[in-house]
Amino acid sequence: GAAVQRFLGPLLCLWALRLPAGSGVAARGLDVASYRERVRAMFYHAYEHYLESAFPYDELRPLTCDGQDTWGSFSLTLIDALDTLLILGNVSEFQRVVNVLQEGVDFDIDVNASVFETNIRVVGGLLSAHLLSRKAGLEVEAGWPCSGPLLRMAEEAARKLLPAFQTPTGMPYGTVNLLHGVNPGETPVTCTAGIGTFIVEFATLSHLTGDPVFEDVARKALKALWKNRSDIGLVGNHIDVITAKWVAQDAGIGAGVDSYFEYLVKGAILLQDKELMSMFLEYNKAIKNYTKFDDWYLWVQMYKGTVSMPVFQSLEAYWPGLQSLIGDVDNAMRTFLNYYTVWKQFGGLPEFYNIPQGYTVDKREGYPLRPELIESAMYLYRATRDPTLLELGRDAVESIEKISKVDCGFATIKDLRDHRLDNRMESFFLAETIKYLYLLFDPDNFIHNDGSDFDVVLTPYGECVLSAGGYIFNTEAHPIDPAALHCCRKRKEEQWEVEDLMREFYSRKKTKKFTLKSAPNRGERESAKDPEDASSEKAGEKRNSKKSSHSLLSCPSQSFNSKLAVLGQVFLDNT
Repeated sequence: GAAVQRFLGPLLCLWALRLPAGSGVAARGLDVASYRERVRAMFYHAYEHYLESAFPYDELRPLTCDGQDTWGSFSLTLIDALDTLLILGNVSEFQRVVNVLQEGVDFDIDVNASVFETNIRVVGGLLSAHLLSRKAGLEVEAGWPCSGPLLRMAEEAARKLLPAFQTPTGMPYGTVNLLHGVNPGETPVTCTAGIGTFIVEFATLSHLTGDPVFEDVARKALKALWKNRSDIGLVGNHIDVITAKWVAQDAGIGAGVDSYFEYLVKGAILLQDKELMSMFLEYNKAIKNYTKFDDWYLWVQMYKGTVSMPVFQSLEAYWPGLQSLIGDVDNAMRTFLNYYTVWKQFGGLPEFYNIPQGYTVDKREGYPLRPELIESAMYLYRATRDPTLLELGRDAVESIEKISKVDCGFATIKDLRDHRLDNRMESFFLAETIKYLYLLFDPDNFIHNDGSDFDVVLTPYGECVLSAGGYIFNTEAHPIDPAALHCCRKRKEEQWEVEDLMREFYSRKKTKKFTLKSAPNRGERESAKDPEDASSEKAGEKRNSKKSSHSLLSCPSQSFNSKLAVLGQVFLDNT
């Protein structure tokens, strides 16, 4: 309701930011279009060598020009790269890969798979591709987006993960056998992120398929972590999912914890869920109180708050981007600039960096081409247009090409001090690193849509607004269209509110051309009502009486107001 809109207003204003057409002009002499094309060339150098040398294995081994299975034998790089193809504008290859995946991927296999990785890479990648199918020119089923082959594949993969959640606490095991379920003797110790990183994918699945089981288990796991936080408001790194006893008691924002915090914020935005946001904001207070020093974040003991590791981990570099999503842009920029100094020191982010010593940590000197700092730059550039953020993108392109590029792709950097390479190219390089770099340099990409352009799709449940922007990236950078979550359930009151807002939008935009056909007016709706709908009449009257509750959402830090409809569609008020 109104309360949810009040707290989510600043978040959605960030998503509504739109750079003027042609804003890709050079910043401080930086040729944005040129770097965008270099990123595109990087993608195809890696992608084509994966197809040539590694497919159908999960990943490319770029030093030996062959492939290996790493996370379960799913042709993982192909799934992970699929939506990047569309973001780069390659519709024909997207269509070809969808057909290949439908014919070639089988989840009914005797493989022990990471529950976390399978969810974020496979389930997330398939859901994103499913929701982008129509945009990619695929002929979709009559019931789309509430049905479709990629959705069925995502659901099948997710069902293989459900046995992991059958624990006394509701917190899942970390590993599951895709054929037999949880192995006898499987360790009950799971990292915090491996418990709290399901709500984006699983809630999307539940809303699209109508089966609540996915969202239910994801919420139960989130709440179990919340219930087991320490008295000072922190969570540790690893917990026993049977006894709920913390095994590793280091608290921080990095490895083992990171995407739990990310999914509280993104789940709140995706589901318009005030409870998830309030949980994150409570954590945020504790994190600032106990782990933040001079715009760095350290690791502390979860019960006492005493420093346990004065270390910056490369995985923590997502945090400024997350801060930007809650509107904390100033703090985000200060922390980003700290992290950027480390990049400049090494030409990449080492896995661990000792903050007091200002150098790498033994055996943690590598950089596997991770995306997190680039991800934060992309978010912050949308919010500030600070040219420093483009400079990070430039530095990333130059570093990765100079250090990591080999004949068969891009290789993990084993040691940033001497630039030794490792024989691996993780699938996230194409799913995340390249995607965020490209989006940083492509201000007019459809992903950045501010709501002024959208589609309306007829579903079995009525008309549905899609492709209006506000995409939520899962932690593997797979974009989810939040409007799609409202397409697959019959909720008359909500439907009528949307139609009223759309009609109001049309009356203001008469001079503009849209492909949307007009919604029926109230009289037409009533004359077409079937007896089953009679019970919703009072809800409609209640909706009319509440019309004034659609208040303007203001963004204090921005120079415009925006008005939000209930399907994720942002309407700019230019009157």
